[in-house]
Amino acid sequence: MTFSTRVEMKGREAWINLEGELDAAVAGEFRQAIEQVAEQKPEKLVLFVSKLQFMASAGLRVLVFAKQQMGRDVSIYVVGAGGPVLNTLQMSGFDQSVYVQESYP
Repeated sequence: MTFSTRVEMKGREAWINLEGELDAAVAGEFRQAIEQVAEQKPEKLVLFVSKLQFMASAGLRVLVFAKQQMGRDVSIYVVGAGGPVLNTLQMSGFDQSVYVQESYP
């Protein structure tokens, strides 16, 4: 399965839609999206992951990078995580560092 990212700015919120399988081969694409968004200095980073089937540790490393790039004043939301993606977030404890939600207003 292929991987894709789509970045949108919604006012002061950065929305990134992730789809497919996030592994080491494509983690750089996700990292570039984070770097692009960080330049905009958003107040919130919202990651829509309901169409993400898998996230390897390389994807988790990019999430940690996102947390560092955005700074402590930027809230990060992970929306729609299920199955293996939610399991990865919970097993790593990263779900305690971001807001994990089923939907986003």
